[in-house]
Amino acid sequence: MTVKIYVPLDSGSVALGADEVATAIAATAAKRGEDVKIVRNGSFGMYWLEPMVEVETSRGRLAYGPVAVEDVDSLFDAGFLNGSDHKRYLGHTQDIPFLKAQTRLTFQRCGIIDPVSLDDYRANDGLKGLENALKMTSEDIVKAVTGSGLRGRGGAGFPTGIKWNTVRQAPGDQKYIVCNADEGDSGTFADRMIMEGEPFVLIEGMIIAGLATGATKGYVYTRSEYPDAIRIMNEAIEVARANKLLGPKVLGSDYAFDMEVRMGAGAYVCGEETSLLNSMEGKRGVVRAKPPLPALEGFMARPTVVNNVISLCSVPVILEKGAEYYRDFGMGRSRGTIPIQIAGNVKHGGLYETAFGLTLGEIVDQIGGGTASGRPVKAVQVGGPLGAYFPRELFDTPFDYEAFAKADGLIGHAGVVVFDDSVDMMKQARFAMEFCAIESCGKCTPCRIGSTRGTEVVDKIARGEDPEMQKELLADLCETMKFGSLCALGGFTPYPVMSALTHFPDDFKPHALDIAAE
Repeated sequence: MTVKIYVPLDSGSVALGADEVATAIAATAAKRGEDVKIVRNGSFGMYWLEPMVEVETSRGRLAYGPVAVEDVDSLFDAGFLNGSDHKRYLGHTQDIPFLKAQTRLTFQRCGIIDPVSLDDYRANDGLKGLENALKMTSEDIVKAVTGSGLRGRGGAGFPTGIKWNTVRQAPGDQKYIVCNADEGDSGTFADRMIMEGEPFVLIEGMIIAGLATGATKGYVYTRSEYPDAIRIMNEAIEVARANKLLGPKVLGSDYAFDMEVRMGAGAYVCGEETSLLNSMEGKRGVVRAKPPLPALEGFMARPTVVNNVISLCSVPVILEKGAEYYRDFGMGRSRGTIPIQIAGNVKHGGLYETAFGLTLGEIVDQIGGGTASGRPVKAVQVGGPLGAYFPRELFDTPFDYEAFAKADGLIGHAGVVVFDDSVDMMKQARFAMEFCAIESCGKCTPCRIGSTRGTEVVDKIARGEDPEMQKELLADLCETMKFGSLCALGGFTPYPVMSALTHFPDDFKPHALDIAAE
């Protein structure tokens, strides 16, 4: 009997040796005359256990990890094809504590299925949301998404249903769905993981968005740094077309929808929706002034939905199980689940999908397991390079849009980056300003000039040039950038700078920053 062995093709796993492990398993099986089929699945997001190899047995899927090439012979010797014990044995995959404690709605199939097998996707309840949507009016689809409480998972937290309804009601003979997959924040990888591990859920979500708004064409705009995600998305789109999931008659209906992948050129600012649209149109990636809103005049000046990957991938389960089901998860105005990406100096780095409401301390200390270095946690940055640094005194803050805003922070794309007590927070503040200066599109003065001056002011503090006056100047500069910038790049850069200055004042005493060493 053929034994199925699952080895992830996720690029995080591949970076840790998954391709070499898959090759070694295939070669060893052939040499020993074992009948195996290797399935390259997505990752479950437990990166400290990658490459994690699973074997399908009569007792279910059993996991081994992290597996290195040198472990392969001993795995076969131990009888791992039958699920036997080994030093890398982890037990039933779904019983691993990090995974078992999650509430997986958006990522429910990621790691379980062959990413480009539509049969696998259907067998695991895929397309049920779309099938329900095909029986509904566009207005009812929008009402379901609105009633679910889904908000933009890309960082802005804007209600998805309101954006869809604006596009639905906008006049226009051509409308578009644009998926913002330009995942550039530090410590984030949820978009990449789902595009590599479960691309059909994104395709399904985009089709439903098209049905809801009258859009017949979709684009996935992603980064050149994501070659594996681009390849897998393109392969999944071809499979979807071949199976009439995309095309002039979606699943045999009267609705048409097709889509393609567009690749950006690496500009961080193209994660901002109007810069993204300019880039897609072949223009320089600079921010557009609003109004008009993209919902009314977006791609090619037509009504356009611009949603993040996770926003769109959350839609199928809402249409499958109902708005109330999804809304039951979460707290306050933050409904449903959020894929938290835990990274940096942390013991258990990975993706953890759960309902809104866990405290930052629970995420870092219990789920993440504290620092990988074993030193005390000093700061946690949530929301990418533009997110605030939270000290331990704020670790009781619930993971909720409003709670973070009240604490002068932002959830953003839900990346959580952990730093131990060896971090220099003045150096981190300087990095934020320098990052903004490098990545600024140059359209507005507060961002373009303010970030450059900000880097210089931090350097003056470090050199001891009237540091107290420079701190006041830095705060004033941040105020100007926060309220004067055209987009969030300049507007949010003050969050990491001011949080570092406020919560870690002892780090802002004159001292060498050792910038050249980097």
